[in-house]
Amino acid sequence: MADRVRDLAGRLPKGFRFGTSTASYQIEGAVAEDGRGPSVWDTFASEPGRIVDGSSGAVACDHYHRYAEDIELMRRLGAEGYRFSIAWPRIQPTGSGPANEKGLDFYDRLVDGLLEAGIKPMATLFHWDLPQALEDDGGWLNRITIERFADYAAIVGARLGDRVADWVPVNEPNVVTLMGHAVGMHAPGKALMFDALPVGHHLLVAHGRAAIALRAAGATSVGCANNHAPIWPASDDPADVGAAKLFDALWNGHYLEGMLLGRYSDEMMMLLEDHVRDGDFATMRQPLDFYGVNYYNPMRIGAADETSELPFEFRDVLGYPLTDFGWPVVPDALREWLIMFRARLRAAVPPIVITESGCSYNKGPDENGIVDDHERVDYHAAHLAAVAEAVERGVDVRGYYAWSLVDNFEWAEGYTQRFGLVHVDFETQVRTPKRSFSWYADLVARHRVEHPV
Repeated sequence: MADRVRDLAGRLPKGFRFGTSTASYQIEGAVAEDGRGPSVWDTFASEPGRIVDGSSGAVACDHYHRYAEDIELMRRLGAEGYRFSIAWPRIQPTGSGPANEKGLDFYDRLVDGLLEAGIKPMATLFHWDLPQALEDDGGWLNRITIERFADYAAIVGARLGDRVADWVPVNEPNVVTLMGHAVGMHAPGKALMFDALPVGHHLLVAHGRAAIALRAAGATSVGCANNHAPIWPASDDPADVGAAKLFDALWNGHYLEGMLLGRYSDEMMMLLEDHVRDGDFATMRQPLDFYGVNYYNPMRIGAADETSELPFEFRDVLGYPLTDFGWPVVPDALREWLIMFRARLRAAVPPIVITESGCSYNKGPDENGIVDDHERVDYHAAHLAAVAEAVERGVDVRGYYAWSLVDNFEWAEGYTQRFGLVHVDFETQVRTPKRSFSWYADLVARHRVEHPV
């Protein structure tokens, strides 16, 4: 194990930043405290049948009250970065109007605590918890939400822009569009199919408007966090190949081309021409200081039958081990995607940061209080090795943020899936660092030895 850590640490470049990631609704709790308004996820979780175990993020990891304990865990971990998200309804309870000072005060305390522990904050402005009042007015289908988001970005930037090292305006706009608005598996639970595409466009424009507002407030590093994956056709059949190409355009190309090139493909323009306004492309194509990639697994796509509402369908990725979530573990697909991304866009690609990568394994403490999640160790080791190989082949990757610091509320799966380096007993809120936590800490420490400042 020590040789493996030393080898991996030596392969990752000097200055490579190790971090962990979380999201506000998944960990904070305190959903009705200190002026926070309801979000779409509060509403969604309250609807019977939406969440697998009938739970919600009302308490989650109680991070709102236990943030100091969580910062101490990060200090013990030794990782240099922490990516968290700011709850919009905690800052503006209805999504507009003056700021809620108690909400801003919480993030003041969090950021100051991180800096005191030697951890660089990376703040995400929107990790899916849209204020419910904005959803009542149309949400991301309504362009007015872009304006509200720009106002919110300006408020947060003015308060925290002098101390937050890196900013992400929008987390995974493709997931918000597909899961939340096309098929309805996430909040706000709409099943609009292709009529959900304006959501993605509005999120891209909102990303650009927020980037402008953050820089005006003094932010020096603004990036993104887009969910990307290689898309594999289910077979060589032309119908499957065509379906995979279409889904690749919707999942990957649409968002990276919008942000980096300021354009859509001809096919996407045909679907969105009624929604694109003059200046939208220039707005969404803001200079990025880093390009965040959230990676979990490749997707295998086949052609759907004629009765389906969508022309493609998901097929199982065969021949690879699965996490407890049923996701295939394919580290080489991350290497593949990074290399292809650089080859495709070359000079348009900013430095890359893996802003999320992780796996669900549901082991809890044994009789000695030890969580032996060796599968998670293997996952992160293999994916970091894939990153190292991409770097060795010329891809500029500068960091890796493990998802997640702690077990948390896993969206529609509730508390049935555990991604954390730290186990959380959701009844007692006791935190127990897992074997993967110790391994990651060893890797970070060894990297400093291999690459002294």
